[in-house]
Amino acid sequence: MTKFEILGKNDTRSGFGVGLLEAGQQNPNVVALCADLIGSLKMDAFIKEFPERFFQVGIAEANMMGIAAGLTIGGKIPFTGTFANFSTGRVYDQIRQSIAYSGKNVKICASHAGVTLGEDGATHQILEDIGMMKMLPGMTVINPCDYNQTRQATVAIAKYEGPVYLRFGRPKVPIFIKEDMPFVIGKALKLVEGSDVSIFATGHLVWEAVLAEEILREKGISTEIINIHTIKPLDEKAILDSVAKTGCAVSAEEHQMNGGLGDSIAQTLATHNPLPQEYVAVKDSFGESGVPEQLMEKYGLNAAHIVEAALKAIERKRKK
Repeated sequence: MTKFEILGKNDTRSGFGVGLLEAGQQNPNVVALCADLIGSLKMDAFIKEFPERFFQVGIAEANMMGIAAGLTIGGKIPFTGTFANFSTGRVYDQIRQSIAYSGKNVKICASHAGVTLGEDGATHQILEDIGMMKMLPGMTVINPCDYNQTRQATVAIAKYEGPVYLRFGRPKVPIFIKEDMPFVIGKALKLVEGSDVSIFATGHLVWEAVLAEEILREKGISTEIINIHTIKPLDEKAILDSVAKTGCAVSAEEHQMNGGLGDSIAQTLATHNPLPQEYVAVKDSFGESGVPEQLMEKYGLNAAHIVEAALKAIERKRKK
């Protein structure tokens, strides 16, 4: 049996919607902007309570980023909302020039990230967004794992000064992070203590890592699971402390292998403690239309592939 109680199932975008309302209730300077996707971004509750603090920009994402940057000059804390593909790829120039370069206090909130967007297909399933955002100087990048953690992250970034990219998704997934579990930007969350292999997971892959740990435990393998909800700034100490015990690592993410969490971990290990690392990520490919679970299997993003990667990392460690 899993060490975690499943508290229900819900999508992480709904966690964002609840968190946005809570942030708005806590701070009158919190405002929201949307690019014609209110229902998809779960902004309805915020709009109902604070209609004067909401701006429907329409299908004009670049304009939305410029407006958000301008609102910060008057002391507002703008949360922009649209799909991850339109939140990054379509408006990268505006984010770079108007938000990141000048350090504007804009919260870029991106739903429907990764292949779990499902049937909408490759044109909407962005898998490069984490890399694009983390390369921008001063940009904080957060990718929570379930409904509760997304709510916590949304409230936390409203209190954080500086540009933030918050990534979340469409499918209903298990809720296993407790409501009162602390969320600290830049501080990784150790979920399971282990000694044979470290699994560093982010977003939807955290639950898959939990399932993988069960399988590995049955094989007599002690697995440490670290939830890397903040990809930038990266909690290097948590990573190095973990691999100092286990001697090998697996990174797991719903993102391209190039430019994602795995790259950040590899850079940390190469600089401080080179050792075997395996990647669970999309291997230089676009997505396609399909059922999320089938796509996760096809692109190697589920518990079975994490187990395979862990066994390979352990074998490499033994040979080394």
